[in-house]
Amino acid sequence: MAHPNNNNGNNNNMYIEQGGVVANHTHDFNKNLDDDGRPKRTGTVLTASAHIITAVIGSGVLSLAWAIAQLGWAIGPAVLVSFSMITYMTSTMLADGYRSPHPVTGKRNYTYMEVVRANLGGMKVQLCGLAQYVNLVGVSIGYTITASISMVAVKRSNCFHKNGHHAECSISSTPFMIIFACIQILLSQIPDFHELSWLSIVAAVMSFAYSSIGLALSIAKVAGGGIAKTSLTGIPVGTSVSSMEKVWKCFQAIGNIAFAYAYSNVLVEIQDTLKSPPAENKQMKKASLVGVSVTSMFYILCGCFGYAAFGNDAPGNFLTGFGFYDPFWLVDLANIFIAIHLVGAYQVFTQPVFSFVETWSKNRWPDNKFINRDHPIVIPFGSGVYYFNWFRLVWRTIYVILTALFAMIFPFFNDFLGLLGALSFWPLTVFFPVELHIAQAKVPKYSSKWIALKLLSYVCLVVSLIAAAGSVQGLIVDVRKYQPFKAPQG
Repeated sequence: MAHPNNNNGNNNNMYIEQGGVVANHTHDFNKNLDDDGRPKRTGTVLTASAHIITAVIGSGVLSLAWAIAQLGWAIGPAVLVSFSMITYMTSTMLADGYRSPHPVTGKRNYTYMEVVRANLGGMKVQLCGLAQYVNLVGVSIGYTITASISMVAVKRSNCFHKNGHHAECSISSTPFMIIFACIQILLSQIPDFHELSWLSIVAAVMSFAYSSIGLALSIAKVAGGGIAKTSLTGIPVGTSVSSMEKVWKCFQAIGNIAFAYAYSNVLVEIQDTLKSPPAENKQMKKASLVGVSVTSMFYILCGCFGYAAFGNDAPGNFLTGFGFYDPFWLVDLANIFIAIHLVGAYQVFTQPVFSFVETWSKNRWPDNKFINRDHPIVIPFGSGVYYFNWFRLVWRTIYVILTALFAMIFPFFNDFLGLLGALSFWPLTVFFPVELHIAQAKVPKYSSKWIALKLLSYVCLVVSLIAAAGSVQGLIVDVRKYQPFKAPQG
């Protein structure tokens, strides 16, 4: 887009005298636009920090007590801290890629793929897109699983309250997945869901609310003398797990922690909201420091207090695994908050997928009326016009149904979160930011800094691979024992 100042003719010098005051209307107009011709950004370090915190703190926090139980006091907190430090460091590298070729004066890149295209190019652009969209599709499946588990937990909580803690209360998650999918089919027909900021705000509030309830219940249990059996190495080998199972579960726990920290998918979009000066990359680095620090403190508290409260018997999801029975209404409230949060979060993560497929289809078949024709429908009571599109209805409905079916076949919370974390952590959080930094900072090949960065990337690749292996092994074991659509959840 051309900058308004680049217009030819005499318009740039048009002055209008008003009551003795000469007004430069073009200058006033330009004051409302940024250097790329778009409306001026208004974001600050504070707003960017808030975006990061709300993007990171999500359903991943629910599995941290279980993850610490697998790794123990010696390794668990250290892994949490290590992931936070790596996430912060690589986020500062990615922040420098927002503008290119120079991180302060270069051209803006609005998405992660554009950053990779501008700085690296070649096959890396396609690999970045593949990693992003596989992760987004996976998250929508994971959120369907998590939401249904929370709905089941509300029903089970009331059953336990009525019939006692030892009642069977076996309830299938399948009907709740169907309910969740029906809600998403309706919401998915909203063309520009990103404009409904109220739902994002509600989702963020819900996220903080259920995480805080879980933390408060854990602290209350520990303070009440309910410290469970814990150890430096986590669940001991021989009592409930074999040595091989212990290794697999530790790998899976690492994947769960990786999933809890991932926000690279949205970092560039958050940075694009910042006003300048000061430079966007400097503000984003400060915001990342605040966001990752707050999140890390919250995660360490939830994970460690959760492990202290539950010990080696920590459930995979510390709000649905019934380490807490009472006050049952508070546990119910937390699980309702999770379900509400995930209704909005599902849409946030699926809208980029919808947009990608629909834009590609329109470019591929520009004359196809089924794909391109919008049908205006007047909404009663002066609420405006809704533009109905047949392709949007069919494609988005099919997508929601497929993600729900996949969730019904593999309704395994920890395994799925671990796999998502493993698949997204190395390419999106480590590999591309490191490669961007090497290219943009022109780090000499085989220099000590180049070797250190490459070593970090390779170590994180190995961590991602073993986390993926642990999660896949867990999925295989669970699938052997599970009958899709029939067996009750929990």
